[in-house]
Amino acid sequence: MTISLDTPLASQTRERLARCRRTGARIGHFLWQMARNPLTAIGGGIILLLLIVALFAPWIAPYHPLIQDLNNALTPPNAQHWFGTDEFGRDIFSRLVWGARITLYIVLLVSITVGPLGLLLGVTAGYFGGKVDSVLMRVTDIFISFPSLVLALAFVAALGPGLEHVVIAITLTAWPPIARLARAETLSLRQADFVSAVRLQGASSLRILWKHIVPLCLPSVIIRITMNMAGIILTAAGLGFLGLGAQPPDPEWGAMIASGRTYMLECWWVVTVPGLAILINSLAFNFLGDGLRDILDPRSE
Repeated sequence: MTISLDTPLASQTRERLARCRRTGARIGHFLWQMARNPLTAIGGGIILLLLIVALFAPWIAPYHPLIQDLNNALTPPNAQHWFGTDEFGRDIFSRLVWGARITLYIVLLVSITVGPLGLLLGVTAGYFGGKVDSVLMRVTDIFISFPSLVLALAFVAALGPGLEHVVIAITLTAWPPIARLARAETLSLRQADFVSAVRLQGASSLRILWKHIVPLCLPSVIIRITMNMAGIILTAAGLGFLGLGAQPPDPEWGAMIASGRTYMLECWWVVTVPGLAILINSLAFNFLGDGLRDILDPRSE
């Protein structure tokens, strides 16, 4: 008598293991493709370093970012203060490390809100067309017609200074390009043969959008969001420089440049260090976006 060990539980376990292996293989192949491009690898490495710095800021920063030491005000870079001190004697390196948290907070919140918003409006306009498309695209054109920083200034002026208001203002200015991109992708997909076949089988418009069109639009939207992150950093720094972002004494990079511009001719490190942090991280997101475009978008090959 032969006892079969092929039970339903064993079959499910084998399927899960096979699925995990396939997922691991896809992730490994994705990382290998990113590593093939030096600029993409550099950008990804800088962003990973930024994440680590923001996560472990309390342990990495040698000094408290808000405690003043007027006896050491405007000290040039040395062994105790690697990037010098500001006009209140606060360690610039420590403030830079803690400022990474504020920057990532803005970037992540804007990205997770602007992506779904732009994608929803774009695929809705592209799929239904007609008056729906006309109304949504005219609203989009109105937002695009204003420079993003100017429009963000208007929203923050209306809402009032503050970090949360900065996130809302940047979100309201960053969704139109994503909506137009999603609309263009949807227009090329809605008359495709597989969409017509699914429609003939009785699938609702909501199911077609959610199950078939949105997944195909996601790669382009992810690429666009990644490349927009550099603009988000610059806009947030610009609002902080103008005093409309994070309020003192929070160590926001744009606000650090604004507070140190009075001493920039004699004490170059006060504005140079946070300016370089903004520049390097903006370039890193651009490099990563270029690499994702090469990997996720087959038409770029």
